[in-house]
Amino acid sequence: MFPIGKTSGSTLVAWLRGADAAQVMRVLASRPDAAVEPEPRSVGELADRLQRPASVALVIPRLTLPELQVAEGAAALAPATRDVLANLLDATDGERAHQLESVLRELADRALVWPGGDGRLHVAAPLRQVWAAPLGLDAPLARLLADTTSTDLGRMLAAVGITSTGTKQKRLAALIDHHGDPDRVTALVAKAPAAARKLLEQRARQAPERSARILYGLPRPDPGPGERWALERGLLIRDGRWYGPARMPSEVALALRGTGWHAPFTPVPPAVRTRPVTGSAVDREATAAAMAFAAHASSVLAACAAAPPARLKSGGVGARELSRLGKAAKCDDTVVRIALESAAAAGLLARDGDRVAATEAYDGWAEGEPADRLAALLRAWWTLPLTPGGSRDEEGKALPALAGAPPLGGCVQARHGLLASAARLPAGEGASDPADLGALIAWQRPLVDQLAQDVSPFATLVRESELLGVVALGALSPLGAALDADGPDAVAAACRRLLPASTGSARFGSDLTAVVAGTPSTPLVTLLDSVADREATGTASVWRFSPDSVRRALDAGHTADTLTADLAAVAVATAATTTEPLPQPLAYLIRDTARGHGRVRVVSAACVIHGAEPALLAELAAHRRLAPLGLRQLAPTVLISRTPPDETLAALRSAGYAPVAEEQDGSVRIERTRRHRATNPLPTPRRPAGPRRKAVRVAGARTATDLAAVAARLLAAPEEAPEPDPDDGRPYASDTEEIIAGHARNLSFTDVRQLAHAVNEKQPITVEYTATSGNTTVRTLSRLELDAPYLHAWCHLRDAERVFTLSRIHGVMPS
Repeated sequence: MFPIGKTSGSTLVAWLRGADAAQVMRVLASRPDAAVEPEPRSVGELADRLQRPASVALVIPRLTLPELQVAEGAAALAPATRDVLANLLDATDGERAHQLESVLRELADRALVWPGGDGRLHVAAPLRQVWAAPLGLDAPLARLLADTTSTDLGRMLAAVGITSTGTKQKRLAALIDHHGDPDRVTALVAKAPAAARKLLEQRARQAPERSARILYGLPRPDPGPGERWALERGLLIRDGRWYGPARMPSEVALALRGTGWHAPFTPVPPAVRTRPVTGSAVDREATAAAMAFAAHASSVLAACAAAPPARLKSGGVGARELSRLGKAAKCDDTVVRIALESAAAAGLLARDGDRVAATEAYDGWAEGEPADRLAALLRAWWTLPLTPGGSRDEEGKALPALAGAPPLGGCVQARHGLLASAARLPAGEGASDPADLGALIAWQRPLVDQLAQDVSPFATLVRESELLGVVALGALSPLGAALDADGPDAVAAACRRLLPASTGSARFGSDLTAVVAGTPSTPLVTLLDSVADREATGTASVWRFSPDSVRRALDAGHTADTLTADLAAVAVATAATTTEPLPQPLAYLIRDTARGHGRVRVVSAACVIHGAEPALLAELAAHRRLAPLGLRQLAPTVLISRTPPDETLAALRSAGYAPVAEEQDGSVRIERTRRHRATNPLPTPRRPAGPRRKAVRVAGARTATDLAAVAARLLAAPEEAPEPDPDDGRPYASDTEEIIAGHARNLSFTDVRQLAHAVNEKQPITVEYTATSGNTTVRTLSRLELDAPYLHAWCHLRDAERVFTLSRIHGVMPS
């Protein structure tokens, strides 16, 4: 899975050596995994890393539609000249030609397609594997005829009217030259029998078929007359080792499709209907949305902290708990899901048995300013490997939140595509219909999957961005621009600029309400939640006082005086409160509720002791040995105990008394010896939890100055850094490198360096491993311990400790 193409690798090295530092820096910026520690020592090692399939797979989802179309065309023709590619894409002149040049520069900056010294475009070897048949074309003639004998090539040339002499290479070159000319191919097919002509024209527009099995020693099916005519002239090729249909070379298919056929090339994004918007209007709309979401999220997490939601047996928080949280926070299901998923990713919520509870980090988060709270949730949402607003599956069934679904990198790329789409809009304009932004996302990130529940493209994602204030009035907001800058400081600064500081005061009305304009501070929320019921949240929050809510505060330990004083301390003066700190109706409500509070008292008791002799019960209450029971005398003949009945009976009997136990109906309980039997099986040993992953510093986190320095060092270094050879005076950088190189014979020295670095720095690594059964898997390993010839590691694929043989590791990639 990790091997690279030698030919494309050598041409990439040559191109990088001929590029300037700015070009190499752009490559490093667009492919940060190639510059992950340890830093490449030479351009050759950099090219080696850029050519890895896993590295190419990381950059493919970030391509726009025209970049993907050009890459597919280049992969189908490779290697081909720029003019041939332009003719294929119908971009030979005018604006389309300029757009093609721009796309080719972008692909070169990603080291996917680059110009070679021979005037042709070269393609990264793994890029050809992205499509089973790029543009519906099979392999070129040179590859299909690689194993054909010289005699068979001579027969094909004779069939097309070419006298052939010389070596196999000369005959192959002559046939490629003939079939590479569309005019000669069409002229040849025009003279074919009707059956052959129909077959060839049909096959030219079909994707090639693939055989699933290799069968040796079996007779091949007898081709029909039309296919036999095409096989004799090399218009169709049959591999003698494969049992399956004949294959049409790409040159023949393109010639038969005709000069009027062109591969799709859409350099212009779909049109977006826009409307004029001002920067101040966008800021106001984003501020209102962000403030509302921050308030709702705070309410959702406060509800989780007060009453942790239960998890379903199948995992996740179900619809009933989501509805409860939504009612408590006065927000809809989408906001609840975004708040839960973002909070869990930010470490504010965690699984606690069969529930989801707040963590210690939540307490610090809840005490922070609204801007800081929102910034933490925004950064978590930006990197979520799912779309939290997705509530329905493909069958329309409800999906739980926090279900731990497998991560999908496409969700992250969809957010990047959304911000890139909004940023493409002209300055001072916003999309009048959010659905247009969804169509633009599909152009920005064509490989990203959409949710089954979306009626229009990416409708859920666009709604999430509007709820968070990332997109406002169809335009990119300062919050979205800060996220796109990919810096935590930028996000925090944007949140502080848009969101005002929390307020610690409220306006109390005669209608028994308290209104807080803006975001209330945590102490104010705690106070008002304890004495009133919240009715609304958002840019303004409303609480309502009632006898039940005031009684709740009195039950929590407040008194009428302290409650009045606390509310008066946060009250904003109004015309109704010029003479008194609080409106008269609210003050009367507190005093009237406190007057009746506690007239009837309820005490908890584990059991009751009663008897006919008051003196005996008084003796029990004063007995020192019975003090641990917590006896309290309520009446001359009644005691209550804080200790359960059986323990109270045992303590009384130990003290020399002879009590009896009563049933609930007052009858004497007959005590018999009970046999104890275990009802539950012994718990099974718990599987150890997987280790925490350490962060890996990659080039994407480096500044432009860092990348420029790396590029300069690479261009100044030799093209190929010599491999260590202690016998020749070139020592290894560490003993770990030397040990791994001595046992991992299937690894290049580039891979040896990265594996040794992961072992020394205790960092995770991804390897391609072939087991003794012959099965090859790709595994992410952490907690590495080298014990040559073995590597002990925690395998994230098996979720357990495993031992790997170094000689069976065939490729290495940074995790």
